[in-house]
Amino acid sequence: MLKNLISRLFGSRNESVVDSRLTQAKGLLEQGEDSKAFTALTTLAREGQPEAQYLVGQAYLNAQGAPPNLIEGARWTRRAAIKGWDRAAFILATLYLHGLPPEVEEGESLSSVFEDYKKREKAQPDYYKAARWAKQAAEAGNPDAQALYGYILSAGPDDIRDPDQALLWYQKSADAGCLQGHLGLGLAALKGAQTYEQYAQAAVELQKAADGGLGTALYLMGVMAERGTGVPQDDALATAYFGRAAEQNVRGGQAKYGIALMAGKGIERNRDRGESWLRKAALAGDAEAAAILGDWYGRGIDLPPNYAEAISWYRFASEHGHAAASHTLGTIYMAGVGVPKDPEAASSWFKLAAEQGDKKATADLANLVLEGDAPREDGRALMEFYKHAAEEGDLLAAFNFGVCLAQGVGVERDEEEALLWLHKAAEKVVNAQYWYGKMLLQGRGVAQNPVEGRAWVQKAAEAGMAEAEIAYADLLVTGVGGPKNHPEALRIYKQAAEQGTASAMFSVAALYGGGHDVPEDRVLAREWFLRAAEQEHPAAQLMIARYYANGLGGEKDLEQARIWYRKAEAQNLAQASAELASIGTGGTVPLPAES
Repeated sequence: MLKNLISRLFGSRNESVVDSRLTQAKGLLEQGEDSKAFTALTTLAREGQPEAQYLVGQAYLNAQGAPPNLIEGARWTRRAAIKGWDRAAFILATLYLHGLPPEVEEGESLSSVFEDYKKREKAQPDYYKAARWAKQAAEAGNPDAQALYGYILSAGPDDIRDPDQALLWYQKSADAGCLQGHLGLGLAALKGAQTYEQYAQAAVELQKAADGGLGTALYLMGVMAERGTGVPQDDALATAYFGRAAEQNVRGGQAKYGIALMAGKGIERNRDRGESWLRKAALAGDAEAAAILGDWYGRGIDLPPNYAEAISWYRFASEHGHAAASHTLGTIYMAGVGVPKDPEAASSWFKLAAEQGDKKATADLANLVLEGDAPREDGRALMEFYKHAAEEGDLLAAFNFGVCLAQGVGVERDEEEALLWLHKAAEKVVNAQYWYGKMLLQGRGVAQNPVEGRAWVQKAAEAGMAEAEIAYADLLVTGVGGPKNHPEALRIYKQAAEQGTASAMFSVAALYGGGHDVPEDRVLAREWFLRAAEQEHPAAQLMIARYYANGLGGEKDLEQARIWYRKAEAQNLAQASAELASIGTGGTVPLPAES
């Protein structure tokens, strides 16, 4: 009994002294005496005072009176959290979400407080430990922790996810006036929203967080105003929200605000300010902003194109996982725009874009492989990619794999297996329909089947594939696999010709030229031969030369005839040389052959 009395008397006095020392240390912090405050707080922390432990942790984490040291900061914060200091538990939960090294708990010491943490393997988020400490602080009534715990329950691994409980914690946090709580409620409402009214309910909570200046909420309100989702569509208001979010260092807000300024969307156009905000977003890691800058410089909007700058930004975007930027770089090197033409570099960029999920890049890479411009190892790797994707049910990959099997690119030629994959892909892939039909017509990998082959080519043609249209029209002219139908062939040739296909233009001219089941019209034939000739079609150049030389479909013009004969001759047409010589000696030029 006497012992307890002494303990109470002297214990109370000791606690009073500790409180006084803590107050003095906190006073030093308020006066900006960080180093003195840190010394005093460290002594108290070592004596086990939880608030002092928390403040020492904050000093290490924020470099306030102490060198920055993540591990020491987390250790002291953890000690305070273990003693029930709810703010420390909240901070510790936040740290675990960002990832903490194991030394925090294992008690390993650092060789130096100045150790370069960037050289360490990046720690992964630990939702389980974050949930433990967030829950402790949330149950103690900390509104920030309640919002954080709600986030963990809504976004964490499946075995700890509980959307209903998350809503309850978000609501508690919001009821306490915490902006993050309102943000959580808004995000939860957005996740399940489908109607305008449901989006409007989400906007109510997001607006409360935005009114408090919360950057993420400002950005989301900007997106909703931009799209007219849950709130009236208003470009000026959206841009204002994006501007406020940008000031809060929200990357998405910086990018959107930069775009708005450059385009004059909802705000007076200001290219320089817009570019400045886009650069901020890009340098902060926003890949889309970097890609937009690449587009801006590459297209030369407002200024002449700057390909070096464009490529630099595309590279930056690619390094941050932007598949379209990687694909654009492949296109640049394939075409030699602003850089020397380099198929091998193009292949590398297309390969990266494909790995990042750009399906068009796989097709472009396949084209390079088929043309022999990609390294052999890329061909093998591409085939493995196509094979795996095809086996998983990707019909576009099945088509590409089938083509490469048929051509023997990256794999041994196997036309029988190629037919199997092409037939499977032909369910939905138009190019596969054409290839499958063509192989049936040619008897590749199977006995010739002109009827079925023609049917598949027709299907691809009806889907609008120009190459298939020409092939099907050819079949209608020759009658392979079915009846002849020259009027229908002419219609289809014209359809393909209007898309700029030179061979289709030549075929239209040939049908009008006579000898077919369509009315002869050499005026139209001459027009179409000329259009095809101007597209560098060799046979069309020879034919238009003949038309000029003989005055077919218009006036005779030997000078024009010579010009076109020379063009055809330059494309190694021996007949053009003979006929050009005939003009020179005054001989007779043969009439156009009927096609």
